Amino acid sequence: MIDFIKGGIAKDARGQIRFVNDFDMSLVKRFYIIKNVDLTLVRGWRAHRIEQRWFYVLSGSFAIDIVQIDNWDTASTDLSVERLVLSTDQNQVVHLSTGYATAFQALEENSELLVFSDFGIDNASKDDYTYPLDYFINRK
Repeated sequence: MIDFIKGGIAKDARGQIRFVNDFDMSLVKRFYIIKNVDLTLVRGWRAHRIEQRWFYVLSGSFAIDIVQIDNWDTASTDLSVERLVLSTDQNQVVHLSTGYATAFQALEENSELLVFSDFGIDNASKDDYTYPLDYFINRK
């Protein structure tokens, strides 16, 4: 399941504050920031069977390709790939529940993507499923 949690921006003479007040962070155990080396690099495919994640663009924009895994032993190569384009202008958190693989590509220089996870780093090696970049043939 993919959910979009809308945020907002408060502006005055001092500047602005971006917020996503409806994002309940009670499940979050850790976070990390993705910043790709250039605009051609695609970081993926990585899937998580039990970990859920939330994504927030700190700067710039990202294309995020998402596949729901059908079989954890041997995922089908022709699964439907959903592409989201996220940017700072949207000011939202995207929640991705368990069972998905993702691939990320920055669309602007110096783009940064903040990722929240509901499991600590000690669980990462136990819930890490990786596929070659060309594995899912429906990637755009």
